[in-house]
Amino acid sequence: MATIADVARHAGVSTSTVSYVLTGKRPISDATKSRVRASIRELGYYRSVGARSSTIRRTNVVALVLPLRDGVHMPLLTGLVTAAVTAARHHGVDVLLMTGDQAAEDLRGVVGSGQVDGFLVLDGEIDDERVASLRRLGLPSVLIGQPAATHGLTCVDLDFEAAGAACVEHLADLGHRFIGFLGAPRAAYRRTTGFAHRAMVGLSAAAMRRGVTSTIMPTAGDYCSVLRALEALLRARPAVTALVVHNEAALGWVVTALRALGRKVPGDVDVVAICPDELATRTSPPLTSVLVPAGELGRRAVELLIGKLEARAVPPLTLLAPRLVTRASTRPVPRGAHP
Repeated sequence: MATIADVARHAGVSTSTVSYVLTGKRPISDATKSRVRASIRELGYYRSVGARSSTIRRTNVVALVLPLRDGVHMPLLTGLVTAAVTAARHHGVDVLLMTGDQAAEDLRGVVGSGQVDGFLVLDGEIDDERVASLRRLGLPSVLIGQPAATHGLTCVDLDFEAAGAACVEHLADLGHRFIGFLGAPRAAYRRTTGFAHRAMVGLSAAAMRRGVTSTIMPTAGDYCSVLRALEALLRARPAVTALVVHNEAALGWVVTALRALGRKVPGDVDVVAICPDELATRTSPPLTSVLVPAGELGRRAVELLIGKLEARAVPPLTLLAPRLVTRASTRPVPRGAHP
């Protein structure tokens, strides 16, 4: 499949000149435009994305692919979508929201209709079936998430493996040796959702490295589910003195459920969360947390996609470093507290 660089070489011009011919953003001589368009036709540059008008202008619309699945926390995604839409409007681009569980044929249908210039794809899975389609479709795309195979893709995400590890490092430094992990709903792990899987992997690896015993417990986001999960965790591991929570929907119930089980926070069980700051500071006590920067992820994804649309070089993988903020839910383990 021809690329914009192939067109530029064939026409004897720079990639930026090809981009300006495609977008109409800057005046280009008629002779150069004719040469570039001839190369586009000869190489079949747009053949894979459906017929375009003779001017080959952009629609200035991008699709935001956001399947509404089990285990998706809408407040966090709302912040991400709001940031993405705001950033897109800054560049004069509108956003088409696609909320179905899009299969390959759905993405091809949007491309073939010529409605959009590119894709922002959320809720990526480790083995995401949409990846192969995105590679073939011929339109620029950016994934908010990190699949197993990133070759030929552009991805941006929080480094969730490092985030899980940072929680363990903080708790181990405080003296905790038995840690529970209250994770996403089971559905998220069954479909190998990237953020859920990678945080769990990062936590487990760091726990092994630090000689910490970790116990994984998926949970749904309602109070009864959180209470049952914590009961099962404490029954299986009575020595647990700390909890890492990576489930935004469950987070508001964790301290309440621990208190119902006779555990003080901090003291009996310290708590660290992986979540947006506004959730961590809403509880009593405020929770030590690793920030999930939903707004920054949305903005970064749009900037990367605009860069691709303008034929600029962009990094294939952008991982945001985790930032842990210590609050009142964690404190050093007293001497002699462990058996």
